[in-house]
Amino acid sequence: MGESQKKILQMLAEGKINVDEAERLMKLIDTDSESGERATGTKRGGGMPRYMRVVVEPKPGADKNGGASKKERVNVRVPFNLIRAGMKLVSLIPSEAADEVDKAFKEKGFSFDVRKLKEEDLEQLVTALQESEIDVETDSEIVKVYAE
Repeated sequence: MGESQKKILQMLAEGKINVDEAERLMKLIDTDSESGERATGTKRGGGMPRYMRVVVEPKPGADKNGGASKKERVNVRVPFNLIRAGMKLVSLIPSEAADEVDKAFKEKGFSFDVRKLKEEDLEQLVTALQESEIDVETDSEIVKVYAE
């Protein structure tokens, strides 16, 4: 726990601030520390995005029966902190398992080595997603990937 957090809790214990004020101050400290640790940038909310959103929807009019499309919709919101934690766990993957994962990727046409994943790679992805939205439209569905 940082010094700023301790001071806020002390002020709360002494009755100098109420719970709502303490919560607001804690959020401000969290925001400041995150912006100091990561590359600065702005997105819709003004700070670094916290989530990666993936949305897959049926394209309007894609159902040939004239009714509403029966395709499933996907709306996934993944916290970047969860992705960061997962990347740190990659170092715990036994080499035999990592070889199998790499082999499976190669069979699917991807040249990808899970052991070479770095947090900097994720930070570059986050920065790139801040300024863009990935939209893919097929005959039957619309896929969107963006940071928020």
